[in-house]
Amino acid sequence: MDIPSLQRAPLLLVAPLLLIVLALSSNLHADSTAFIGATIYPVSGPVIEDGVMVVRDGKIESIGARSDVVIPSGATQVESSGKTIIPGLICTHSHIGMGGGGDGSDPIQPECWTLDSVNVRSASVERARAGGLTLVNQMPGSGHLISGRTTYLKLRRGGKVDDLLIHDASGWPMGGLKMANGTNSQRAAPFPGTRAKSAALVRGAYIKAQEYRAKIEKAAGDPEKMPERDLKMEALVEALEGKRIVHHHTHRHDDILTVLRLRDEFGFQVVLHHVSDAWKVAKEIAEAKAPCSIIVIDSPGGKLEARDIQMENGMILEQAGVNVSFHTDDWITDSRLFLRSAALGVRAGMTREGALRALTLSGAEMLGLADRTGSLDPGKDADFAIISGDPFSVYTKVLETYVEGIQVFDLSNPEHRLFAVGGRGAGEDQTYQCCGERGGQ
Repeated sequence: MDIPSLQRAPLLLVAPLLLIVLALSSNLHADSTAFIGATIYPVSGPVIEDGVMVVRDGKIESIGARSDVVIPSGATQVESSGKTIIPGLICTHSHIGMGGGGDGSDPIQPECWTLDSVNVRSASVERARAGGLTLVNQMPGSGHLISGRTTYLKLRRGGKVDDLLIHDASGWPMGGLKMANGTNSQRAAPFPGTRAKSAALVRGAYIKAQEYRAKIEKAAGDPEKMPERDLKMEALVEALEGKRIVHHHTHRHDDILTVLRLRDEFGFQVVLHHVSDAWKVAKEIAEAKAPCSIIVIDSPGGKLEARDIQMENGMILEQAGVNVSFHTDDWITDSRLFLRSAALGVRAGMTREGALRALTLSGAEMLGLADRTGSLDPGKDADFAIISGDPFSVYTKVLETYVEGIQVFDLSNPEHRLFAVGGRGAGEDQTYQCCGERGGQ
């Protein structure tokens, strides 16, 4: 082989490698999707006109104006002009999936967990996706002082509850603890008959939990000294230690202040739910730095202690400096109409920014998940909804819903459309004449 041939030989070997490298680089972002031309509401920042959002591997990779975002080579491009992209809606208080908690044997049953009862194949979950919801705090009912643990669910596609769970860094399925006061939990013994007795029973339970925790600490890991395992106490200790946020149903102004009193006494972290009378004690709530998850009902009625509810609740709390979110309490408010809650809040005086935040980022904060979701920021989960127009317009429709970059609802899909536009029973689970959802008699 002559000298020029020897010089060419390395090039002949390198050329195929260069071609492979170039091919790999051109496909580096082949699994990316760029949504182009939409009006984007990041919530964490100003509205972006003619925006671009790039999603990759279930995360938001980049977001900004079309002129500022470089669309990766090989990315799938989705033309979204004329549409609006918002973060996925977060319901901090939902009963979709019909997951129950405690029964009638005791007013305090923290050991129950909706994880063991929620039906993620329920049509109600599909309807929530059709409403643009991507995350819910799935709750037991409010007929107990403590009715059990709640379950945080990402509304991914999945046939079992494990597919929808959110885990913390240790692998623990995340959720809160449901508590309630007021009239719901007042009935015949063993339930309390008065508000004072309700608070007394809760105090007694948490004092026992403190004692249980002290015994565990004193045992210092010695199995011979450990107290007998108590599931009820374990759940309350989780609340005492901040592992579970307490989500507390409360309506009347005096009941709200009782919750704050108990929180200060035992040190658990609390989110106040419903708070029909919050406008009466907004100053006290703000001073306590207690977040409020509120409901907006356009046809009030049905609960005497909620008779003073006002549409201005959100505005008054926002102006007082309280962190406010909305919730559906589905079926009290249809998940498909969740955007309407924010629109009614705006109509009653909330800022547009505050109202949309109350459907998204504020809810994520109240669930301890704001580092993952709730706003459209690079690095966060690609949980978002594509809607047809202004978020607060009655004419706006949810067109698509995405959870972690995967489409879970598409209005143009006839199967999905049923859940979006059908009546209350749209796509409802099959029942038989002999038995309803709770089984035969």
